[in-house]
This record gives sequence, C-alpha cells and structure tokens, in this order.
Amino acid sequence: MSFSSDIKNELAKIEESGCCAVAQAYGMAQFGHAFSKRLVSLQTENEAIAERYTVLLREVCRVSPVMTAPSSEKAGMYTVSMQTAQERLAVLERFGHGGEVALRLNRANLECDACVAAFLRGAFLVCGAVTNPQVDYHLEFSVPFLHVSNDLVALLREQGLNAKTVRRKGLYIVYFKESEQIEDCLTLMGAMSATLELMNVKLVKSIRNKVNRAANCESANLDKTVAASLQHIEAIEKLKKNGVLETLSEELRELCRLRTENPEYSLRELGEALNPPLSRSGVNHRIRRILQLAEEWEG
Repeated sequence: MSFSSDIKNELAKIEESGCCAVAQAYGMAQFGHAFSKRLVSLQTENEAIAERYTVLLREVCRVSPVMTAPSSEKAGMYTVSMQTAQERLAVLERFGHGGEVALRLNRANLECDACVAAFLRGAFLVCGAVTNPQVDYHLEFSVPFLHVSNDLVALLREQGLNAKTVRRKGLYIVYFKESEQIEDCLTLMGAMSATLELMNVKLVKSIRNKVNRAANCESANLDKTVAASLQHIEAIEKLKKNGVLETLSEELRELCRLRTENPEYSLRELGEALNPPLSRSGVNHRIRRILQLAEEWEG
C-alpha cells in the first residue's frame, strides 16, 4: 500500500458531526470531479473513502447514494452516485449550489474553525495525493476548475499554507513541495501518523547527510594528508640520497624517520609520536625546515 493510501485510510477513519460533517461532505462532493445537476458521483479505488462519502451524503443531504463495488476481485473502482435528478438537486441545494456546475467554493458551508480542517480532509480524500517522503516531498490536490483551485489556494493561505499551482492534463494542481508545509497540511487535516512518519524520514535523511558530509570531509582531509606526506618523503629521500640527512639535528632526523615510516599520519599524530611530544605547529615548523633544506640543496 502506498504512503498516500495510508494517509487516506487514516483520514477516512475520522468521524465528523454537526457543521464539520457538512464541511467534510462538501469537500468530498465539490472535489469529486462530478458535482452538477447532470452528475453527482465519486469514483475511487479506496473502499473506505467510498463508504465515507456514502455515509456523509446520506446524513447531511438526506439522500440515498448507491455504492457499487468493482465487478471482479481485481483492482477496480468503487462508484458512489445519485440515481435521480431530484437527489442530485437536493445535494447541490444543500451546499448552496443551484447552478449547473459549482464553479466556486461556498464558504457558508464552513461554519466554525474546525470546519476548514474537515473540508480540506474531505477534499484530500477524493483528489489528493502525497509522494512517499523517502523519494520526494510533494503533496497535491487535483482540481477540475480554475476558480475552484484559486479559492482552495486562498483558503490554504489563510491557514498559513503557501500552496502553488500548475496546470497538468487539463486539471489545476494545487501543491506543496516544502516538507514543512506538507507536515503542516497533514497535521491540519488530522493525519498525525503520516506527519510523524514524514518527520522521522526527514530526521533519518538529515543524520545520513551529516554522516556522508563527515565521511567526505574525512576523506578529503586524508587525501590532503597523503599528498603532503608524499611531498615530505620526497624531500627526505633527496636529503638522504645526497648525504645531507646524517648532518641534520637529532630532532629533525627523528621526525624524518617517523614521517617515512608513517606516511598516513597527520601533523598532530606525528607530534604525538615524538619523544618528547610536540605540538602541531612545532611539527609544521620542523617540516618546513626539512623542505627548505631539500629545496636549498637542489638549488
């Protein structure tokens, strides 16, 4: 089952009453892509959504929706529809739409603050989708009419959710790409389990990214250490080959020996291996002296 389906199953279990039941029923009817005198219906692969739509319209609009299941055991669509023109008109009038097609949102169906969440929950159940956060951050509502999509964007922005829009295959897509906005939208709609899962995925990604950055940094530092070490060893070999190494002080000869035997050591590690130990800056000073001597001899 997909992440989006899990969210819808979670939302479909939330039961509303009073004005919030009206708001959720309105959200499902308005965004079900069939809300006119000619056709009031819903098609969905999710049985729980079809049942929720049926129950809400029956209770809110006093109609008798007919729900039909897929014709076989294979995946198919559940359909909920009003069978008569009288029932279709009753649904439209209950939500304040007497026209042929409901082209704007009727805010009168949102009577209290909680109604907004119920309405958005209903809308998402029938036209929403969320990408698995393991892959990408994306939540969207697919809306058939421009003005309805604009009204939805305005409603979302009133809740502090800055949705964007794009047209795709004749539909108006209202969407979020920012993970924080998706979290806020899911929380507002009541999908708390999905919100927590999204936050957990983000946390794991953040930790993984930090580990990768640390590993990359460590690898880069190791590369620098090796490159510098090779330069040091080349200078030491040059001094040794030309009989200069034996003329150096005991401290410099000991450092040359340690560097040659431990090319992977950093300057700090070289300093710790000396007897007595020496600071990183002290080791760096002696290394520069060795490099300078090799360069002077070459010159």
